[in-house]
Amino acid sequence: MNYPVSSPYRSCYAISHRSKWFERTNLHSIRPLNRTNHISMSDGHVHSTVEEGIATISFHHPKSNSLPGHILRSIASAIETAGNDTNVRVIILQSEGEKAFCAGASFDELLAIDDIAAGTVFFSGFAAVINAIRKAPVFVIGRIHSHIVGGGVGLACAVDIAYAHENASARLSELAIGIGPFVVGPAVERKTGNGVFGLLSATPATRRSAAWCVQNGIYAELFPTMDALNSKIEEHTKELSTYSPEAMAELKKIMWRGTEDWDTLLADRAATSGRLVLSDFTRNAIAKFKNK
Repeated sequence: MNYPVSSPYRSCYAISHRSKWFERTNLHSIRPLNRTNHISMSDGHVHSTVEEGIATISFHHPKSNSLPGHILRSIASAIETAGNDTNVRVIILQSEGEKAFCAGASFDELLAIDDIAAGTVFFSGFAAVINAIRKAPVFVIGRIHSHIVGGGVGLACAVDIAYAHENASARLSELAIGIGPFVVGPAVERKTGNGVFGLLSATPATRRSAAWCVQNGIYAELFPTMDALNSKIEEHTKELSTYSPEAMAELKKIMWRGTEDWDTLLADRAATSGRLVLSDFTRNAIAKFKNK
């Protein structure tokens, strides 16, 4: 199994037959996988691999793994493809680089939105990722190596189980720029409960520690080093890959019970965000953040 965790244009992590499961190496030294798929654009990329029943989906954007629309669509597509592959038993979702796991929506793309239709399309990208995770008949495990902001909190909450580094703080920042966590909100609320979701939403400037995230259901477990985090994910995904796919698919349905209306719900929420992103408040707030 291959876990790239830094930009493939610089370096990545590859399996070693001898000892460490994760070993820093040059890109050209990576051993061939059972199957790979790389969707790359100058504005970030998505990379997916499948080996021994384990699909690994990695995304990267040079601006702290922020998410433009094409990256969101590519992540959703990769999850759907893996979920439909009868050889896949479990999916890992991770990002590359050493900074944020995900800094949320791309500010550049938000500023480029010029009408409600375009805004709705952009925020529907988050809905597509969440619904792809929800509908996948296999467990989606999140590798949260660093902090999460805005939509990144939504991704961490949408995965079935999130394992995180002890420095992976969280901040649900949307209200600060005038849009609110409308699309990712149901995923966050499902993990944390309504009260904690409300607290996170109403304190967009407050960064919550990784320990706080464990206490409130966002992360399942924390690890003091990347090696420990990687080892846990290797151990758990290998274990899951040996179990009955039929049983796991049925369990996944039970885990997501009560979310059957999310196709419609998240589409409606995307329309709300698509309208609010056009406000002068939001445009001024984003411009201020970009100029810091």
